[in-house]
Amino acid sequence: MKTFVVAARYENFRQTAEELFLTQPAITKHIRRLEEELNTDLFHRQGKSVVLTPAGHRFLPYAQGIISKYDESFEDFEAWKQGYNRKLTIASAPQIASSILPSLLQTFIAENRDIEVMINIQQSYDIGGEISTGRADIGLSRLAPSQKNIYSERIHEEPVIFVGPYDGQFLTEKTALERYRLITHNHPDYWDDLLIDIQHAYPTVRMMAVKSVEISKKFIEAGLGVSFLPMTMVEEEIRLGKLVEIPSLNIKTPKSATYVVTKVKTEETQSFLQFIHIAMSSK
Repeated sequence: MKTFVVAARYENFRQTAEELFLTQPAITKHIRRLEEELNTDLFHRQGKSVVLTPAGHRFLPYAQGIISKYDESFEDFEAWKQGYNRKLTIASAPQIASSILPSLLQTFIAENRDIEVMINIQQSYDIGGEISTGRADIGLSRLAPSQKNIYSERIHEEPVIFVGPYDGQFLTEKTALERYRLITHNHPDYWDDLLIDIQHAYPTVRMMAVKSVEISKKFIEAGLGVSFLPMTMVEEEIRLGKLVEIPSLNIKTPKSATYVVTKVKTEETQSFLQFIHIAMSSK
């Protein structure tokens, strides 16, 4: 069945054999056995090329559904063997996954040992789609989703601070922006408005866009720039002396929000929502 689905995608037995790490005679044998079982041809053979027949087109979605159900059944059985009887898929923005999520999961998993937790790292822009289409049960995002068929709630807000490299010298806002490039667009929410204020106060500031908080921190540590980042993302580096907070005098720093997103209220999503409300209220 899997051989047929791959062969239908390529309409080429050689490419099918390469993907499945089988010989071409094995591919031919699989297809012929399936055709004998169905008592119909699934492919037209035209020399070395093969083309799906009308029966092949008709059977393809059935085969894909059977394989999907087969894989899902084995996943569920494997989860049962590991002691799980419930499942929760969380789509998380990378900034959240690398900061507040580990401590949240540690407590949640300890209190819900029968829930298998799956983590799906997605950009904040894509999390609403993951929830809307059912590919994830819970979303943790830095942006409020645009989809209208899902529920979102702002559950946390934290200050954004100005940070630079630790070089043993006291940095002011002015000297930092004169000496270093400003690393921008590493957060999905606040940069467009923040840049207006920065360029109004410092019209000649040099900038460098980096689409990752983690890479931004490494660049700052290496002396490549300065940036405005959520406090939870840099507090460990500041504590270890890798980064320093720079007082922001002429620029009003924004806030960074965290949103929880869901669609279907199941027992598992309700458990996580209740848990995260309690956890965030204590921060």
